[in-house]
Amino acid sequence: MAEPLILLTVGLPWLGALLCWAAGDRHPRLQHTLAVSFSVAAGIAALLLIPFGYERPLVTLPIGGAFGDFTFSPDGLGVFLAAVATVIGSLAVIFSVDYMRGEAQLGRYYAFVLFFIGAMVGLVLTTNLLLMFVFWEITALTSYALISFHNDDPKAVAGGIKALIITQFGGLGLLIGALVLFAHTGSYDILAVIANPGLLPAGALAWMAFGCLAAAAAKSAQFPFQTWLPDAMEAPTPISALIHAATMVNAGVYLLARFFPAFEGVPGWREAVMAVGMLSALLAAVMAIVATDLKRVLAYSTVSQLGYMVYAVGAGGVFAAQFHLLSHSVFKALLFLGAGAVIHSVGTRDMRQMGGLGKKMPFVRLVFVIGALALAGLPVLNGFWSKELILEAGLEHGNPLWMLIVMLVVSGLTAFYTFRMVWLVFYGQQRAELHAHEAGTAMKVALAPLAFGTLTTWLLAGSFSRLLSESLPAHPISAHSTGEILLEVLTAPVTLIAVLVIGLGLAAWWQRDRLTGFAPALAGIGKAAANSFGFEAVNRAVVVVMEDSAEKLRSTQTGMLSWNVASLLVALIVVLAILALGVGLP
Repeated sequence: MAEPLILLTVGLPWLGALLCWAAGDRHPRLQHTLAVSFSVAAGIAALLLIPFGYERPLVTLPIGGAFGDFTFSPDGLGVFLAAVATVIGSLAVIFSVDYMRGEAQLGRYYAFVLFFIGAMVGLVLTTNLLLMFVFWEITALTSYALISFHNDDPKAVAGGIKALIITQFGGLGLLIGALVLFAHTGSYDILAVIANPGLLPAGALAWMAFGCLAAAAAKSAQFPFQTWLPDAMEAPTPISALIHAATMVNAGVYLLARFFPAFEGVPGWREAVMAVGMLSALLAAVMAIVATDLKRVLAYSTVSQLGYMVYAVGAGGVFAAQFHLLSHSVFKALLFLGAGAVIHSVGTRDMRQMGGLGKKMPFVRLVFVIGALALAGLPVLNGFWSKELILEAGLEHGNPLWMLIVMLVVSGLTAFYTFRMVWLVFYGQQRAELHAHEAGTAMKVALAPLAFGTLTTWLLAGSFSRLLSESLPAHPISAHSTGEILLEVLTAPVTLIAVLVIGLGLAAWWQRDRLTGFAPALAGIGKAAANSFGFEAVNRAVVVVMEDSAEKLRSTQTGMLSWNVASLLVALIVVLAILALGVGLP
């Protein structure tokens, strides 16, 4: 039963993509219907796959040669993220029915959205590292296409190119890991190296470990690759919610968690992972404080929250990282779609022009506040429980105390910029003549389940820990009941400290008028944050170099289509023959 469900979860979105494209843009109602139907069906298939995570059957498609067998294993880690990708994806598609109404090229939009969903499912379910790399690159390509969907907007095109180039550093790291694994074992079997890291020499394992760290950092917009995600906000808002908050950026965290048993013994790897997560969380939180674009605030927040997850993996808190990934996927999708409803209504993303919108958009205000409280980490929403587990992991596993202190400070900064965002958008006096209206029916249908999930998904803590514990025997995860996990959080000393720090962050915004005396002293930090602490210039230089190199390579094009196609075909045949026959390879 698992095999057809896997094929349906991956294949249904891809079939829907082809049908949406074939339907033609003269039939938008049909395109909306097809996209919603196939995305919801894929979500149902993914949810039905969850019980098989306890049994962990292995589905094999024999390919042979240097490709190895294409294998899929629906263990707890894979089926959980497959469900996130498809369920959140289906809600983003439903939201798009209102958000994209009247837009041109709907077929292209829905085709790339559905193609992305299927690729993300394949990425988290496969146990073949080369096949994972293929799915990894498909998600990068579809992300680029969707960021640049409005291809008559120079900012959107530039954002898409930047995201594609920077995330390719991650693809290179993952490819290095796959080739190292194949060179020493003759296969791409992820499960084998997780069960027995000794299959690889220490040096080769280190190359693979740090290659995967680079891949994760680039994909999840972590230090020093964090600048591509804010520019990706030029995509339609449902895409921001689907790809750049709830799914694709989680792939890096997934990769680190998947390989944790194999890499934890590599000298310096865990410390490097924690440092990357800590720096990402801190820098992004500071940048969120000075941002005025609603979607960019949420983008910086995403980078910061992913930093929490990366830090947790490095600290050995794999369950805490994955539980926060679940919480974050729900409440951040809610916030992005809520922001999309606001932007769709008022026509601007500048929070300085908003204010008082809650009176005209009471439903959106309600669900947005629920998501914001979860982001800030206030009891008893899902973000509170999972974030506290991360801080507890940082304390219990003997990590440097100063890193934990930084993460606690970030908790206060998160509360500050979250309260600032909510206040500027929904409360206070109206600061510009904006003609706001309540969200449409399809938008409400997508927002309501996410708000409910933000209030309730923490109740799944016990079942989630059991699923991961029983299906991931090599990972340091113990099964506990929900009551035991909640009691552990409530009695941990770090929880009280975190709540006090969060309270200070809220109080700082509430009493902001009395704290204006600190503004001159903090002006330098604010200016640096507005300029991404210099990393924007570095990342931009990399993009410019790549674009210039590509421009120079244009001279290799003869302009004669038949010769170009023939050359590509010959090269492709040679490469495929070498790979299929394994010529010159172990």
